[in-house]
Amino acid sequence: MIDIKTFTLVMAVGNIAFAMLMAGYLRSGTAHPAMRKWKWAKLVQGVANLVAYLQTDGAPLWTGLGASTVLMLGITIEAAAYCDFLGYQRWRRLLYPLTAMALLLYHLAALGGAGARELGAMLSLMIALFSGAMAAALLRPGRAASHLQRIIGVNNLVFSAAMTMRACFSSAGMVLGAGTPGVVQSVAYIAGYLLMIVNGFGFLLLCKEKDDRAMVLLATIDSLTGLVNRRAFFERTESARMLAARLRSPVALMMLDLDHFKSLNDRFGHAAGDDALCVFSATAQATLREHDIMGRLGGEEFALVMPGTCLTGALQAAERLRQAVLAARLPALDDAYAMTVSIGVVAIEQGEHINAALARADHALYAAKSAGRNRVELGQPVQPIQQCA
Repeated sequence: MIDIKTFTLVMAVGNIAFAMLMAGYLRSGTAHPAMRKWKWAKLVQGVANLVAYLQTDGAPLWTGLGASTVLMLGITIEAAAYCDFLGYQRWRRLLYPLTAMALLLYHLAALGGAGARELGAMLSLMIALFSGAMAAALLRPGRAASHLQRIIGVNNLVFSAAMTMRACFSSAGMVLGAGTPGVVQSVAYIAGYLLMIVNGFGFLLLCKEKDDRAMVLLATIDSLTGLVNRRAFFERTESARMLAARLRSPVALMMLDLDHFKSLNDRFGHAAGDDALCVFSATAQATLREHDIMGRLGGEEFALVMPGTCLTGALQAAERLRQAVLAARLPALDDAYAMTVSIGVVAIEQGEHINAALARADHALYAAKSAGRNRVELGQPVQPIQQCA
């Protein structure tokens, strides 16, 4: 079995190697800000492990206290990196005072004459507490978490349990010799080694996972309005149509266009135009169902697909949306500008190409514009209109 001296060296080399790996990753491009904290956490922990490894049997008390203090600071930085990554806002109010209190108690115990066994038990409990807190942050109920995040959280939880057992057995007076570690000591070693490996690579993968999600959003979401972009709109519409065809349910389509949008830009500037697009998007999303698909096709032109909705229901939804947009106001302009929208509505026919349906809806939209704007027009059907059941 591995002894504690060798294990400490392995942890030192492993943590410093992870810090170097992350430093290289950070130089290769833009990374999540929490990665910098994580890099320093691994470096500080590695230095603490190295100092502990270099200690001799007759070393002064302060060298052991110093190594333990540096180790706890490294674990605190690691916890801070998790909090930053997971988006917790007030973690400093709890984490920093908790660290200061734990270290104060640890040093007071040392000054009060506590032996190496008691100090070791205290250190194990502190490490268990912080590792358990990181597990709770990663596994917190009610928050969306990937499988990777849960694996890392469970790993922290197992390590916390192992360190708690180690502290309890040690404080109870059971022998956990450095050269001949018992079962509990062996479990703590294995759990600590797994923690270093899983958390080290896991944090890198978590950052990559978040970057991948951001790239997907950039590829599918219009950055200004938060609606799906043109490409994503057509992809989601096709999926909705295939499902509707299997269920033999109707699908309604609308083309929407903000009225006098060019005049708004000319009178008040493009910033006001951007505000109008954002207000319109928020207003539309507030009036629509979760499974409705609304996308920005370009400029002030939008399209909306309503699966499972017949023409009668689509006309009622379009009228509700028109009235909601009319009642909306731009914060910067107040009553100086009244936003209105013109809407063309059609039902996508069985087997009809989406571009053909959009052309019919666009023709209905043009009719609404020609009839005075701020109105809803029904497009011409390819086949006789099916009434709602």
